[in-house]
Amino acid sequence: MKLLILDAGHCLSLALAREANRRTDTELVIEAGVDLEVGRLAEISPDAVLVPPLVQPMDIEPAAVTAHAEAVERCLASCRELGVPLVWAVSDQLYEDGFEGPIDEHVRPEPRDEGLRQLMAVGQQIRERHPRHLIVRLGPLFALEGGGAWLGSMLDRLVSGDELSAAQDVIFCPTSADAAAMALIGMLQQIHCGAESWGVYHLAGTEPVSAFAFASMVRTQLVTRLEGLGQPLLLGELKALDHHHGQPLRRVLNCRRVLQVFGVHQKPWRLEVGRMLDAWCQAYRPSDPPLDHRGGNA
Repeated sequence: MKLLILDAGHCLSLALAREANRRTDTELVIEAGVDLEVGRLAEISPDAVLVPPLVQPMDIEPAAVTAHAEAVERCLASCRELGVPLVWAVSDQLYEDGFEGPIDEHVRPEPRDEGLRQLMAVGQQIRERHPRHLIVRLGPLFALEGGGAWLGSMLDRLVSGDELSAAQDVIFCPTSADAAAMALIGMLQQIHCGAESWGVYHLAGTEPVSAFAFASMVRTQLVTRLEGLGQPLLLGELKALDHHHGQPLRRVLNCRRVLQVFGVHQKPWRLEVGRMLDAWCQAYRPSDPPLDHRGGNA
């Protein structure tokens, strides 16, 4: 199976590359940007095109959201012309106001933010015009490197002594980029083998948590690991923020459908964070310059 992955520097693209390198049944072609011309698509002739999510669309410049939406529209046009399946990963922030309970796939986001509405309009075009599609809504991605690598950015700021601010009244399910990559390739392999299971799916880590609690756990685990390695370090402090006036906003994705259709189990984010922290600490040298962890803050 040959996959074309757009946005080479994205943390999910890097995770997909790592996963493909561990397999013998998946070939990746990775393009730098999100724009995709029909001629280039014909030249590569992939079995599917995968577009990583725009990270934190509520928190970036509206022009960046518009540019991403327009690029995905052009990608859709190219895929439709050549009949190539399109996979678009999107942020759970589309559910701008959250829900009291777990959110099923059939619950359409109804955001008020203009940028989010643009993304929703693109998703509607994909659903209506291109039957061979997957739209995968993801919880907040974390990784050690790449665009949107929330965990990597957090570690850099902590070891630099910077104060981190994080909301204690926004509840979500953090999602390992590595786990998402493994799931996406597994889903596409099943489709490649004949499963016509197109549509919308939710994919997130287990156990809802606030942004502040997630950051607190990362900081505590980092202190423990560095002390165990004989490298105690005074880390930056955390500051809890409240945005919703005593009523927490919950974005908890119900991932039952991806389990029923593809057999994909949610990965516990705590185990994934622990694994990444072990890898980071083993490579850590106090004199090392920070890696490029573009995007994603607490």
